[in-house]
Amino acid sequence: MPAALACCAATPTCCGRRRPPWSEQSWSNAENDVQTVSAQSSSTAHSFGIQADGWWPWIIVALGASVMYLPSFYDLFAGIWSTDQQGHGPIVLAISIWLLYRKWPQMMAASEGGAPSRAGWPVLVFGLLLFVVGRSQDILLFEIGSVIWVLVAVLLLMCGGRAVKAVWFPLFFMLFMIPLPGAFVDAMTMPMKMAVSYVAEHVLYAAGYPIARTGVVLQIGPYQLLVADACAGLHTLFTLEALGLLYLNLVRHESVARNLTLALLIVPISFTANVIRVMALTLITYHLGDEAGQGFLHGFAGMVLFLTALLLIIGVDSLIRLVVARSRNTAD
Repeated sequence: MPAALACCAATPTCCGRRRPPWSEQSWSNAENDVQTVSAQSSSTAHSFGIQADGWWPWIIVALGASVMYLPSFYDLFAGIWSTDQQGHGPIVLAISIWLLYRKWPQMMAASEGGAPSRAGWPVLVFGLLLFVVGRSQDILLFEIGSVIWVLVAVLLLMCGGRAVKAVWFPLFFMLFMIPLPGAFVDAMTMPMKMAVSYVAEHVLYAAGYPIARTGVVLQIGPYQLLVADACAGLHTLFTLEALGLLYLNLVRHESVARNLTLALLIVPISFTANVIRVMALTLITYHLGDEAGQGFLHGFAGMVLFLTALLLIIGVDSLIRLVVARSRNTAD
């Protein structure tokens, strides 16, 4: 029995069996692979400014927020976000998440050396009250609006005020995904539709088309077209405003005056894009028939709307740049 034990001690074995000649090298390679994966994970964590063991508070917060808000967002996706008027909501949410992800390392770097803020507690209480009231009374303005307050509170409590300052734009951008009260939308939408219909009628009449208007109903040839909320309503204006502000945030001009000028011009740009969309649908219906105007080309006109708005924003921005450059050359 002792001889057998001596033999086993002298020969490399695993679980009583002789290891193959290559097993020592294999174990060494496996250890190196584990160290490499660990280093990569640590590097990924450090790139976000969080230590490897510092993810747990964020994971717990994410799980709690998911339990609280997943039913709300499920109702949004199955309900109001599936309509033409609020179809921009999921896009705004996705862009906001991407902006937060993009700003996360900068946020963590800004919060280094700073202490968590106790101001987060009253903000959190207010956000939770908004959620409870909104969820129980079916007030989407409160229910979805509470997301921003809760996020601000979490950042204050875990990272401090510097973190909130670093990600202020993604939090502000989330405002555009909040459904507005129907009474407010109706009150604001009708004057906008009247103005868009008026401009579209006069432009097409000046171009020689047989067009007339009664309120928000356009009569062109044998066809009547009702300018709907989705074509020229407040939601469309909000969506185009969000597009313009996103452009400003991504471009990041150094000149404050240039940013303010472009931000103010987004409103007339959005109005112009709405007029172009209504005119495009009117011409499609007049030349190709009612089925074309209400079918695929109707959705295509929606894409034309946003493409037109983006091109107008870029064009106005380029024009402002030329004006600023010429004024500097003149001053020199």
